[in-house]
Amino acid sequence: MADAKDVRWVHGTAIGTARSRDGVHWRYGGTAAIPASCTGATLWAPDVQYLGGRWHMWLTVVPGVFRDWNAPRFIVHLTSRDLKRWTCGERLSLGSDRVIDASVAALPGGGYRLWYNDERLNKAIRYADSDDLVHWRVKGTIVDTPGEGPKAFRWKGRWWLISDAWKGLLAMRSTDGEHWTRQPDYLLATPGHAETDRAKGQHPDVIVAGDRAYIVYFVQQSGEPQSTRDPEWHRRSVLQIAELKEIEGILTVDRDAPTVIRLARR
Repeated sequence: MADAKDVRWVHGTAIGTARSRDGVHWRYGGTAAIPASCTGATLWAPDVQYLGGRWHMWLTVVPGVFRDWNAPRFIVHLTSRDLKRWTCGERLSLGSDRVIDASVAALPGGGYRLWYNDERLNKAIRYADSDDLVHWRVKGTIVDTPGEGPKAFRWKGRWWLISDAWKGLLAMRSTDGEHWTRQPDYLLATPGHAETDRAKGQHPDVIVAGDRAYIVYFVQQSGEPQSTRDPEWHRRSVLQIAELKEIEGILTVDRDAPTVIRLARR
């Protein structure tokens, strides 16, 4: 019988790509050409941003394939002109040997901010600032509730931060990016009704398109008829998208509602 605690199956992962003209219909584009010289066998959680006339990726690297969750992890910065070929940058120095899940945004007053998960601090969500996207100054902790996959974004005059708390998504808001108010409930904690959406939502990303915003999340498959017959069914993940709504400073998501996607073309 396979060891249920053996997590080698979530290691040895490349970064997949997909392309779309409208944000609705997507075609698989193979795996990204990421240099092995600055990364490793296991690549997780890329954050890709267009800043200063080129594409940037902050990528979580696990240097090998491991049976447990105790390996070192770090974040690497890469750049690209075309989203196809990536050039190694620097390994981020954040004062910990186990940091994952970068989210980067430009600050309104200049400079940049990075949010990330520090596993050495009970998986707290921390942040760091930079003037040049290369050198980072760790500033502190946003929330010490354990979680991962933070996504920070500006929308409707506020900062928002959504992270995966493993029982749904923790949502927070801020007017200045420094002082945060936590929502009392968790987004996407209740499974949806669609056949591929029958478990909690995890590891969010957010697309802001004018006055609308869409949350992209993954669902580790559970509850489908196949799950009772295939012991490895839970290893499948499906990406879902739904529209975010904001009412008086509270984010909501109706994962069962039809989603109409309208994105501006770059």
